Amino acid sequence: MPVPDGPAAVGATAAECGPTAEDLARAFRFLGKRWTAMILGHLSLGPAGFRDLSRGIGGISDSVLSDRLTDLAEGGLITRSVSSGPPVAVTYGLTGRGQALMPALGLIAAWARDNLPPSGC
Repeated sequence: MPVPDGPAAVGATAAECGPTAEDLARAFRFLGKRWTAMILGHLSLGPAGFRDLSRGIGGISDSVLSDRLTDLAEGGLITRSVSSGPPVAVTYGLTGRGQALMPALGLIAAWARDNLPPSGC
């Protein structure tokens, strides 16, 4: 069996295995929009309708909520299900990709709780 060359042969350093600045920038361009993490956090509790999300998040306008839901659906993190009604109802839920993000968002939330001053809300 051949022996690998380079850093893998002796164990990779944290810099070689850690997130790159480009990867982090890409993730935060997508996830760093205001309200996005709150929407994902709300949906981590289970599927919800538009009004449920609007009430649960508070302070978000309908147009911004609609834009963020569209972005998240296009990014493959949430699904949009329409029931035939009447009345017609739209429900949003996390996809597998969205669920895979929840542990990372939980770590970020824990870091904020432990390292940032309270927001006063």
